Amino acid sequence: MPYIVTFTPLAALAGGILIGLAASLLVLADGKVAGISGILGGLLRHAAGDVGWRWAFVLGLAVAPLAAAWMVPVPRPRMEAMPLALVLAGLLVGFGTRLGGGCTSGHGVCGLARLSPRSFVATGVFVATAVATVFVARHVVGPW
Repeated sequence: MPYIVTFTPLAALAGGILIGLAASLLVLADGKVAGISGILGGLLRHAAGDVGWRWAFVLGLAVAPLAAAWMVPVPRPRMEAMPLALVLAGLLVGFGTRLGGGCTSGHGVCGLARLSPRSFVATGVFVATAVATVFVARHVVGPW
């Protein structure tokens, strides 16, 4: 089964710039790291006085793509995996996030910007695992 790859460098660059600006604004204005797993985890722990900005951040993650779709046509995502595979993948990502002490946004965007050695190692492990997973999924196991 052929895999269709579409890469839009300008859209990717714009998205990267927006992510960097948002992470920079959050750390400069409020001293908070824009790691999604930490932000969501903080909502579950209910620290006093620390919930409002977390809800605003999470709601922004949900509302921004809806607003973009309202303004410009966006491609409709196509999932080629079975629902069970998606659930399993989500659980593994959650487990890995806890094991690694953060997610790709926290380590890869914010941690690398702060020159954190722990984040350099974590991001290297994320990338190596992603490469290995794609290789195994596409060339060993095939779509399931």
